[in-house]
Amino acid sequence: MSSHSRLRRRVILGGSAALISAPLVAAQRALTPSQTAGPFYPLTPPLHKDNDLTRVEGSSVRAAGQIADLSGRVLDMDGRPLAGLRVEIWQCDANGRYRHPRDRSDADEDPNFQGFGHTITDAEGRYRFRTIRPVPYPGRTPHIHAAVFQEGARPFVTQIYVAGEPLNLRDGIFMRVPEALRPLLLADFVPADDPVATRSAAFDFVLSPVLAGLFETHSA
Repeated sequence: MSSHSRLRRRVILGGSAALISAPLVAAQRALTPSQTAGPFYPLTPPLHKDNDLTRVEGSSVRAAGQIADLSGRVLDMDGRPLAGLRVEIWQCDANGRYRHPRDRSDADEDPNFQGFGHTITDAEGRYRFRTIRPVPYPGRTPHIHAAVFQEGARPFVTQIYVAGEPLNLRDGIFMRVPEALRPLLLADFVPADDPVATRSAAFDFVLSPVLAGLFETHSA
């Protein structure tokens, strides 16, 4: 048996990992690490849920904060697009407050921030949201919660962090991710050439075939 055949492929799911053989590195992508959904997933998602978190139905005022476009693709390990999957995000507003009854923060709630949104990946696995650049709140670095799932199935859940944010290294949830995998959870919020959004960020979800099996056989 050759030395290459004795090496195992790397498979990352929920933070676990094995080795990847060198010839497979270019052909296969590392899986996005999963993370906790946290306590603030909406109990009752708003009726006006869509992929623009910066506008609330009935109001012409945009949310406070740095408006940002977040986009990317949902792919499998071989880079094939996964079409027709529901992608959700949720996060606190620019004041550091979630739209959730368990958030006991003294901060005022931004009435113009939806706090939650969803979209469906297209034929190329692409998704897009308009939201705000995430902000910190006591105990947490800036982050966006995200889930990818099919209706009625167990979601893949993770968190998206801001590249270069100093508070990342003080965040217990982020620091529990093995150091080599942390870059897979980072998005760079760069200046955007857009009449509304001042920032844009790209983030790809890479899911395993095992997760696809969970979609088919497990309920939420």
